[in-house]
Amino acid sequence: MNIPIKDTSTDVACSNCKACCCRLEVLLICDAPVPEKFISRDEYGGETMLRLDDGWCAALDRDTFMCTIYENRPWICREFEMGSYECIEERTACL
Repeated sequence: MNIPIKDTSTDVACSNCKACCCRLEVLLICDAPVPEKFISRDEYGGETMLRLDDGWCAALDRDTFMCTIYENRPWICREFEMGSYECIEERTACL
């Protein structure tokens, strides 16, 4: 029995994926310099990146699909590695 292998040889770049990872829930778990207007707080004081009605992060520029607070993005966004297994899985799910 052969197990099919997904072809992941296509070029993986943030510029060609339509910001799939920007639809994920982003917990703010450390002191990131995220501007206040992009933070959502729950009833218990937990902080996440604000997402708009379209499901994408409020800090995402909808025209360019680039982060408008890139230099001040949360830790988890910095750790989400382009081309990683998680990245490929998200791209597959949303494209």
